[in-house]
Amino acid sequence: MTNALPPVSAPPVLDTPRLVLAGHPLGDFDALAAMWTEPRVVAHIFNGQPSTPRDSWMRLLAYRGLWPLLGYGYWAIREKASGRYVGDLGFADFHRAVEPSIRGVPEAGWALASWAHGKGYATEALTHALAWLDAQRRFERSVCLIAPTNVASIRVAEKAGYADPVRIRFNDADSLLFSRACR
Repeated sequence: MTNALPPVSAPPVLDTPRLVLAGHPLGDFDALAAMWTEPRVVAHIFNGQPSTPRDSWMRLLAYRGLWPLLGYGYWAIREKASGRYVGDLGFADFHRAVEPSIRGVPEAGWALASWAHGKGYATEALTHALAWLDAQRRFERSVCLIAPTNVASIRVAEKAGYADPVRIRFNDADSLLFSRACR
């Protein structure tokens, strides 16, 4: 894998005006698992099916494992003022079997608890995460894959600089593959 960054044992902590992005501690599991059962969170992913506790456990393990393997990964998002868990955001290489191929390209993803929707948190967190990725000066671009019906996430992606969506098929469903040049 040529596009991995040097491995790190823990993700960097990113501070935004209202949020803190940091690694997922084990204590996040209950909030993470609860979020991934919310109908508004899963409506446009996983065919609208809520995650089981085991699915969420495997997700938490993957989030933790991305950083030492790839040098990038997912952060837990928290409100700075309250410390409340907001959701997950970051980059991965999921080795998706899609055309055009995105293997080796950081794929951005995000999911926020429904109580946090509409507050601008996703855009705030994503723009700071992208600034971090840009500063690594290792990648030409990053991508994100969004269901065409997920208007809110499409808006977030576009505000963060993702553009030129290409309609692709993934998991027997239409998806939009957005791209953003690293700066």
